[in-house]
Amino acid sequence: MYRTYTRKKIFTMGILFAVIYGLLVIRLGYLMIAKSEYYLQKAENLHERERSIKAKRGTIYDRNGVELAGNKPVCSVSVIHSQITEEDRVIKALCEVLSMDESTVRKKVEANTIREKIKSNVDKATADVLRQMDLDGVMIDEDYKRYYPYESLASKVLGFTGSDNQGIVGLEISYEDVLSGTPGSILTLTDAHGIELKNEAESRIDPISGDNLYISLDVNIQKYAEQAAVKVLKAKQAKRVSVVMMNPQNGEIYAMVNVPEYNLNEPYTLVYASDYYIDSEDETDFKKEIQSEKEKQDALNTMWRNFCISDTYEPGSTFKLVTATAALEEGVVSLEDTFSCPGFRVIEDRKIRCHKTSGHGTETFREGLMNSCNPVFMDVGARVGVTNMYKNYEKLGFFEKTGVDLPGEANSIMHRQEDVQAVELATMSFGQSFQITPLQLLRAASAVINGGTLVTPHFGICSTDENGDKKKTFSYPKKEHAIEKTTSDTMKELLEAVVAEGSGCKGQVSGYRVGGKTATSEKLPRGNGKYIASFLGFAPANNPQIIGIILIDEPMGTYYGGTIAAPVMAEMYANILPYLGIEEVYTEEEVKQSMISFEFEDTVE
Repeated sequence: MYRTYTRKKIFTMGILFAVIYGLLVIRLGYLMIAKSEYYLQKAENLHERERSIKAKRGTIYDRNGVELAGNKPVCSVSVIHSQITEEDRVIKALCEVLSMDESTVRKKVEANTIREKIKSNVDKATADVLRQMDLDGVMIDEDYKRYYPYESLASKVLGFTGSDNQGIVGLEISYEDVLSGTPGSILTLTDAHGIELKNEAESRIDPISGDNLYISLDVNIQKYAEQAAVKVLKAKQAKRVSVVMMNPQNGEIYAMVNVPEYNLNEPYTLVYASDYYIDSEDETDFKKEIQSEKEKQDALNTMWRNFCISDTYEPGSTFKLVTATAALEEGVVSLEDTFSCPGFRVIEDRKIRCHKTSGHGTETFREGLMNSCNPVFMDVGARVGVTNMYKNYEKLGFFEKTGVDLPGEANSIMHRQEDVQAVELATMSFGQSFQITPLQLLRAASAVINGGTLVTPHFGICSTDENGDKKKTFSYPKKEHAIEKTTSDTMKELLEAVVAEGSGCKGQVSGYRVGGKTATSEKLPRGNGKYIASFLGFAPANNPQIIGIILIDEPMGTYYGGTIAAPVMAEMYANILPYLGIEEVYTEEEVKQSMISFEFEDTVE
């Protein structure tokens, strides 16, 4: 009995051993055959150290192929603690060559980490000095630094990158997936302690460069606009001046200016509007107001901010072109309808004044637009009515963002339709009591003058690879028939009359037919004495090829848009229109006046 039990026990254990042995063989076979590649890679990883190689970021070009953002070859210096043999020598060398504080360098060198970065964006000449010193544990890797050849040109459009070469603001972040590329790596063999083995070959995976980006911005038009903006900023000691120039037919943006601009190669250096017109002593006192890091960061965020798309404002009288368009679309007004302006209009319990307090008297709808008369437009707005007014606002895109390819775009701030009463409708009719962005207004105005197509303002045109071969052409949505073509044709004539004979007469450009509308917007709260003077203009009036808007924020002294903003647009167009190849056309009267002037000058000589 005992022997039988023992045999059974031995037999059972033998079977159990056989099963375990079989499972071990199967497992070992699985690990050695099926998972051999996996564990071989794991073993190699234990004896390899990977160093990343940054990819060359794609170049940004203007519409004519002019480089706006490129790259400079630099180096990145780091240390591997386990490989350092002469710690004091390494610290001393890094401090002297890289001009760094000893405590900072020592802390990094003594850090017991796999790899510690000492400094990025080290120029090649400096890096070569370190290489020649042959310091154990000091690694010098190739790198790229973003470089902007025009420094401050279109800074709030282009944006800049961080130390890791990734976009932070502007087009640099909007097109990060196009520009960034794919990093490479260098693999080096190490011993069991992680020390790199000398005389062992390195394996290298080359980085893939980012694609290049071509944008609609034109360097020359941007320069014309910036020069004019800086000139009026100085003259009027304004808070800021913003300009946008765009093709109204397709939404391509030729220029976008927000002065003061900042230096893209030194994006953390604060720049103020007062830098242009306050002497150094006063400016030093002014800058002392910034004391904490938070205050500085807030100031930087403000400096980087693109007012044209990220801030809203009350447009004032430039918005009258929208009210006029709505009235024509709804058929509630004709050009010869007459109105009376005694200098004010009483709406419910409110007395709302015209800019001409003595009144314009009797005037037609056409004259009301030319004179920028508030009472006329209050009457016109009442004829259109709230429902139809909001219907036209929607058709012209005021309840949505424009879709511009820049980060941080704001949307309009409008009354809820059900909350709009007679007073609100009256003030909205001449551009008050709501807020929009300058680009929303420019987009709507483009539809008003281009035949009725609501385009998408944009910069991106196409991308190319490193060899210049086109990879992608960007496309943008548009909405046709936002308004009727007949309405558009009428509005072009009316807005041309505003410049030729009305309140926008200082926007005239000799030899060119210009249309436009002026505005003087009082900033909130009312009565603070702060204004935004603006002018929206386009040319040629009969076949618009360019449309622009200029806003002068808080000008000192005279602040009327027709007086200080319209002449700046005229100055810009005097340079831009010939540059675009738009030929001058003179009327017979202008030719006669020119001949008389020439004969007089000849007689004087």
